[in-house]
Amino acid sequence: MPQKLKLASAQSRTLSTTAETLHALETTTKRAASQGVDIILFPEAYIGGYPRTCNFGAAVGARAPEGREQFLHYFHDAVDLGDTPAGAGQDWVDKKLELPRGKKYRGDGVREELERIARETGVLVVTGLVERCAGTLYCGVVFVCPKLGVLGKRRKLMPTGSERLIWGFGTASTLRAMTTEIKGVRLTLGSAICWENYMPMLRQSLYSQNVNLWFAPTADARDTWESLMRTVGCEGRCFVVSANQCVRKKHLPEWIAGGKREAKASAHTNGAPLHSEEHKPPQRSSGRRRSTICKTEEGHEICIPIREAVNENESERPNGDTSAIETSPRSSAQHDALNVNPFQKSDSSADGEEFVSRGGSCIISPLGEVLAGPLWEAEDELLVTEVDFEDCERGRLDFDAGGSYSRSDQFKLSVEGLDLAPPPF
Repeated sequence: MPQKLKLASAQSRTLSTTAETLHALETTTKRAASQGVDIILFPEAYIGGYPRTCNFGAAVGARAPEGREQFLHYFHDAVDLGDTPAGAGQDWVDKKLELPRGKKYRGDGVREELERIARETGVLVVTGLVERCAGTLYCGVVFVCPKLGVLGKRRKLMPTGSERLIWGFGTASTLRAMTTEIKGVRLTLGSAICWENYMPMLRQSLYSQNVNLWFAPTADARDTWESLMRTVGCEGRCFVVSANQCVRKKHLPEWIAGGKREAKASAHTNGAPLHSEEHKPPQRSSGRRRSTICKTEEGHEICIPIREAVNENESERPNGDTSAIETSPRSSAQHDALNVNPFQKSDSSADGEEFVSRGGSCIISPLGEVLAGPLWEAEDELLVTEVDFEDCERGRLDFDAGGSYSRSDQFKLSVEGLDLAPPPF
């Protein structure tokens, strides 16, 4: 008997505030439900935002005040799910952690809001988010079942490039697959976030748990992403859903796009301004040099100049970058670091209309076939396709990366704090 469900990938972008983004998530999920969708994925860092192009005023050995102000904005945009810095695991899922005095839940209520949306729409919601816990931000994914509530949450193990400046490192224990049943279809859910999908041992840890539905929220908008998703589907004999944001330059938050311009009082989800007049970061005049002092091993002081903007165009460039304006194409390594497609189209005739992320969301079969997408330069679009989960078993006639084909009698993989056996139903 066919085991059919409808899957959706939401190519949605983060809005100006976390409250607006949550409202948009609900609207999109309701739209998906009206099309009969059972499961929907939102992109990496969808709630809280992926701070594309922002350097947070950081260089090796130096941090600029304006970068700290940018991080403050970003920290307030993140969500508090009521977890602990080490990750409380199943105790957090089961809501067994101590409650704050006088409150009925931990955190800021976003977890409860997501559970309400899933429950009322009947759609299993998987979304990328930025989670704040103590003083650290984590890039995470949360799985929300319409019947059971939150099934689990994981934090990205290995942030890529400059992401390591702003995101902490998750633990491998959160790679544990989750199970649920929808319309009689048994699902084993797992997720690898963005470039975690390029980590062979991480992939194998999910294959070993017999995952049949793989979520890959991402910020990678390159053409090569599709080939990786096809590899995961074919290797894992699982369905793969990948979602990325489609973002134009004009959609970047003011605290990114404003760069070194005078800080404006901007409202967060609670409507409170970031600065009072007397607490604005110091403003520096254009064309002046400042410097930093460092010492050699012999105790000698070295004064290193830090170049400032020398003209109006530089001081107005996004994210406060005061390096020389680039007129030649970036190297492939630079594009990889920014997760930007080097061949992306742009419309230079309209200010802010160029894409900083082109999307590329897609849905892949257990044989590596493209079922939907990739979707390029399409904003706020929904990819929907119906799939038969018995295709996962059909594919294992000749290949099972987590079973006999893995030759576990010859090759051994162990992961700290993670049971690699398939989770029970």
